[in-house]
Amino acid sequence: MPESQRASRPPHPAPPGDLAPEEFARHAAALTAWIAEYLRTPERYPVLSRLSPGELCRSLPPHAPEAEESLEAILADIDRLIMPGVTHWNHPGFLAYFANTASVPGILGELLTAALNQVGILWRTSPALAELEETTTGWLRDAFGLPDDWFGMITDTASVSTLQALAAAREMDPSLEVRLRGMAGRADLPRLRIYCSEHAHSSVDKAAITLGIGAENVVRIAADDRYRMRVAALEEAVRADRAAGYRPLAVVATLGSTSTTSVDPIAEIATLCRRESLWLHADAAYGGAMLLLPEGRALLAGVEHADSLVVNAHKWLFTPMDCSVLWTRHPRVLKRTFALTPAYLETEEQDVALSLSDYSFQLGRRFRALKLWFVMRAFGVRGLAARVQHHCALATRFADWVREEAGWEVVAPVEMSVVCFRSVPARLAGDEGALAAHNGRILDRVNASGSVFLSHTKLGDRYVLRVAIGNIRTQESHLAEAWRLLRDAAAHPGV
Repeated sequence: MPESQRASRPPHPAPPGDLAPEEFARHAAALTAWIAEYLRTPERYPVLSRLSPGELCRSLPPHAPEAEESLEAILADIDRLIMPGVTHWNHPGFLAYFANTASVPGILGELLTAALNQVGILWRTSPALAELEETTTGWLRDAFGLPDDWFGMITDTASVSTLQALAAAREMDPSLEVRLRGMAGRADLPRLRIYCSEHAHSSVDKAAITLGIGAENVVRIAADDRYRMRVAALEEAVRADRAAGYRPLAVVATLGSTSTTSVDPIAEIATLCRRESLWLHADAAYGGAMLLLPEGRALLAGVEHADSLVVNAHKWLFTPMDCSVLWTRHPRVLKRTFALTPAYLETEEQDVALSLSDYSFQLGRRFRALKLWFVMRAFGVRGLAARVQHHCALATRFADWVREEAGWEVVAPVEMSVVCFRSVPARLAGDEGALAAHNGRILDRVNASGSVFLSHTKLGDRYVLRVAIGNIRTQESHLAEAWRLLRDAAAHPGV
């Protein structure tokens, strides 16, 4: 081509790519300043979002933008569009459910996780991910005083951790051949049974549904007056099921139930499980943090005899969502359950290096250990323990306020940092329906204040209110405000 023709051709457009690092630096500075202010004064927002269903969807365009938009415009819409639809789990008045607090070191770790964008398929796809996960789960295991040969890994939630534990329980007896042959249409495979307390989390049922065991085969065992599984009733259920031709498979012991933080008698359950050759999974998603305290280890004594254990670091260990830690004393069984290596994933180090996908039904995984590493280093084991102990002390104080007030009662033991209580005015004594309506109106009025967010549960036929303390920013002043609002609501005409 002649030089004159070459010179007349239009230049090639620049190839599309990412925004410039300078753009990131400028906008990240603005965003981190916004986050710092948010963490400094979260109480300027109502803790419970006041949006009505569908309101945010109606305020957004029905289609994605065809052309690029500026980061300035996007960041401006955080306050305009997103924040009205946020229920503030980082608010110190968030007392409704088990806390899920993003601490400063955890947020920094999450930022770096997004930037590095590691995908933990194999050891070689991210050696740092695999080995930091191995290290941090070991640190936490040791901080809890658990056996030093337990294998740990991180999943997203306790639901997935429990699912994987129960899948391993099913694989514990390889003669069942479930991995190879499945469960459907097999006359040689009896129906499998899983046992848990009537107060166990619904994730046990969901795991049974997902694994093909079936919700009908989750046997919920009656609890005692402290909301703990009755071991004698468990023993009788196992015996009756064997006689009926079922195959008892596993027991899930709850160490910190969702409603009351009750603790099943795990030492006794472990003895039964050993005798009956049942897998024992301990669900300590919230309550496991108590293992940082001497009194917590006494409360959860026997957990070391479990076959698997889940503790959510994103609950009471101040690590941003999602970070659920699963340990097992049977890593070979867990690997036998899930390991599958196609040709394109074979590597020369696969027999000596840890590939966490071998222990999970998920192939890829996020670098979740990074934020846990930040949190454990920034607070230290003593600092984490001090925060857990502080929350337990606050719960005890709140329960004392309730007990000392005429017309109010605490309705469950305060084992950890949750208080279950209710208003019981003399005029409604003995009428559970009227008491439920009365306490429901109190709850609605308190939550409408915007200062705090509480929840409720049912214990038998009793509707009760629930204060769950675990937010890293909650102090006595926030509980005092909640208690003032509760008393004012109970005294309000019409309530």
